[in-house]
Amino acid sequence: MEAVIIIVFVMGYLAITLEHNIKLDKLIPALIMMAVCWALVALGIDSFSNWFDSSSHGLVEGFATMPHDDKLHLVEETLLHHLGKTAEILVFLLGAMTIVEIIDYFDGFATIKGYVNFKSKKKLLWMFAVLAFILSAIIDNLTATIVLISILQKIVKKKEDRIWFAGLIIIAANAGGAFSPIGDVTTTMLWIGDKVSTGKLFTYLFIPSVLCMVVPTFIATFLTAFKGDIAMDENEVEKPKNEHSARMLYLGLGAILFVPFFKTITHLPPYVGMMLSLAVVATFAEIYSRSKFSISSIDSAESDENAHHSPVHASLSKIEMPSILFFLGILMAVAALESLGILFNFADSLKQGIPLMGSELEGTVVSDLVVILLGIGSAVIDNVPLVAASLGMFSEPLDNPLWHFIAFSAGTGGSMLIIGSAAGVVAMGMEKIDFFWYFKKISWLALIGFLVGSVAFVVLRSLI
Repeated sequence: MEAVIIIVFVMGYLAITLEHNIKLDKLIPALIMMAVCWALVALGIDSFSNWFDSSSHGLVEGFATMPHDDKLHLVEETLLHHLGKTAEILVFLLGAMTIVEIIDYFDGFATIKGYVNFKSKKKLLWMFAVLAFILSAIIDNLTATIVLISILQKIVKKKEDRIWFAGLIIIAANAGGAFSPIGDVTTTMLWIGDKVSTGKLFTYLFIPSVLCMVVPTFIATFLTAFKGDIAMDENEVEKPKNEHSARMLYLGLGAILFVPFFKTITHLPPYVGMMLSLAVVATFAEIYSRSKFSISSIDSAESDENAHHSPVHASLSKIEMPSILFFLGILMAVAALESLGILFNFADSLKQGIPLMGSELEGTVVSDLVVILLGIGSAVIDNVPLVAASLGMFSEPLDNPLWHFIAFSAGTGGSMLIIGSAAGVVAMGMEKIDFFWYFKKISWLALIGFLVGSVAFVVLRSLI
């Protein structure tokens, strides 16, 4: 039965990657893959010998000998657990996207466009790469990607140009999230699990993370796609300046930046802070909207259309639900493989599968190879269970360099495929980026950044 589930998963992934060839929206195979995988899990529950407990990050002892009803109950509990974790991400995503749309409702991004007083693609690339790197360390790589791609959509109107910038944003955001304890979910797992400390994480990973961002960005500046100036939309009509534009921009971005502080203080999941931030932004939006359409130069038809809608309702109507459903399907499908222990066993088999060539290959080198393979593996499947498996594979103490290497590898390795990280998946949904386009154009840049960062880590570890 496990083989059948894996086949369904692979076929679903192929359908997602071949979206443009088969002309089927990727949310459809994602939802089918999720439902069929979990249905097969429930129907074949007695044939499985392992079960992975996400809460304890380990296999359930004695699962094979458990009664049938207990196994079904465990399936229900696990499904509810993963749905809850996925819902946390989706609610967080909805909150962040709504705040961004509210900012756009007041033309807040026109303020940023005013600061961007250049049209050079190279300068714009460096601006977004550095912003993605910094923001992802503060508000996590997923949120940073959402915010920056939303801003990118307001500045770069031509999609053929925009998806190149989006690809480099993914690489930079994943690199920036690696050295911060709140920048990536896998780094957070190691931090909460007392495997890494904030100070040592920064010491070991800041330079490798910077190189992982800088090197691909530098190489990209020599590509044809980033030569010349931004193509401006000649049909774009200049909107009248809104008196609340800058205010709503700073309020909205400040509200998103508030979320990690709320999490640190209350120890509640980030989506709770995001909902609070959304409520505050929405309150001011309702107040400011009363005067938004009082400007006489605004077209009367537009004024009448918007006068009957609140800013929150108007913003929510622009949220792309297909992207949310796609995210739901793919995360829950991966959760099915994780629950069966398939991903956990995959990570452990990497360690056992590397042949030891006598005394020439020492334990440190073996561990490094395993970690690098974990990073490459995280580009194909979810990095969370791979990191969870590494917690059981290794018994090194707090702040052992191995844990920091795992944090870097799992955090940045996912950039090599667009489906390999949460940032990549959400960018794929927001910009409708084709899997094979990313594979041909961006993956090699991500691979170079990953390898350069890994070498830098090994050198830095020897010096420290």
